[in-house]
Amino acid sequence: MRKNAQKRQISQPIERLGEVSKNKHGSLMTIIKYNNATDIEVYFENGFTTNCTYNQFKCSNLSSPLDKTCYGIGYFGEGKYSKHKSYDIWRGMFTRCYDEKYLAKYTTYIGCTVCEEWHNYQNFAKWYDENYYIILGKNMELDKDILIKGNKIYSPETCVFVPQDVNYLFTKTNKLRGKYPIGVSLTRDNKFATSCNDGNKELKYLGRYNTPEEAFEVYKKYKEKIIKQIAEEYKNKIPSKLYNAMYRYEVEITD
Repeated sequence: MRKNAQKRQISQPIERLGEVSKNKHGSLMTIIKYNNATDIEVYFENGFTTNCTYNQFKCSNLSSPLDKTCYGIGYFGEGKYSKHKSYDIWRGMFTRCYDEKYLAKYTTYIGCTVCEEWHNYQNFAKWYDENYYIILGKNMELDKDILIKGNKIYSPETCVFVPQDVNYLFTKTNKLRGKYPIGVSLTRDNKFATSCNDGNKELKYLGRYNTPEEAFEVYKKYKEKIIKQIAEEYKNKIPSKLYNAMYRYEVEITD
């Protein structure tokens, strides 16, 4: 009788329904269906469900496309898009906004954020497919603050792809500027010199002046002229919203 009782006890199903664990990303997982050790269904706290083995569940080897794997904010999402060039660009946004080491080196990105819609890579990938374009021989970059000057949010409304040399026109080196207006520096003889990117990544010297304001006005006039000139060169190759933003761009003494 004792042997038969032991057999009956061993053959009883293991009760693992409702068992809880966490995966390597910290997402809470719950077994909501247990057929056997190789066939269980798991529910993630973020709403995703999947089938797996019990061993995968216990070893925290499961992941959800809704896990916030990118700086604790971005997630891959559910959809048709797989990892390709747009994924690297997407991760690059998060690096510029949320990577402490990057921000310590490139302080102009302090305070920048990625909009909630683009926390989901699938949404960004769709926007990328609809907005990316190619100009032969040019590297394209994602820009957030040419369309809206001073903008610090990466979003569908504020971003545009631009040729690298166009983006270079708007690059600022705040660390090197000092206390004088953009494009202006003090010379040894207490004059104020100004120079500006000529549109070909070369620095053009624009002369020396008695006051920083006078030097800035020369810089401003030349810079806006170059931006309009480059805009005209790209007029039929770039989106009209980018062309219009470049053409009306104004350099300010507070830049």
